[in-house]
Amino acid sequence: MAEIKDPENTILMELKGGTVTIQLMPDVAPKHCERMKELARAGAYDNVAFHRVIDGFMAQTGDVQHANMEKDYNPRRAGTGGSDMPDLPAEFSRVPHARGTLGAARSQNPNSANSQFFINFKDNDFLNGQYTVYGQVIEGMEHVDAITRGEPPANPDRMISVKVAADVA
Repeated sequence: MAEIKDPENTILMELKGGTVTIQLMPDVAPKHCERMKELARAGAYDNVAFHRVIDGFMAQTGDVQHANMEKDYNPRRAGTGGSDMPDLPAEFSRVPHARGTLGAARSQNPNSANSQFFINFKDNDFLNGQYTVYGQVIEGMEHVDAITRGEPPANPDRMISVKVAADVA
């Protein structure tokens, strides 16, 4: 079990294979970390599909608008939405897009991140300084590595639940 040093800034993501523990980086990207905790606490990420999973690159999820209900899942729409909250300003840093880091997905506009994020399967240095990094998987990366590939996957894996560690008894 990962040692959780800061439960308020630790995310517990339940996948089919087990728990992925993510340490958020509020000192690096405070607005992105707050948004993730807010959506997690609202249950918005529960049952959301991994709609874009590219082998050797990353797994993307977090479209709380289009990818969260089996009956409503439309692979052509998944990945086109966010939450009903305003987009976030970029919080670029010198933290590299290393294996297991959480990056904020966005459109061409650097200030368009909202609810979607991706987890890097490997070091993706070409993303450095272009996408906000705001977390790091500290345990359970093997469950991320097992996510079904596809753009979109025919039967996408889902985040079963996403919780802030401080809220879990």
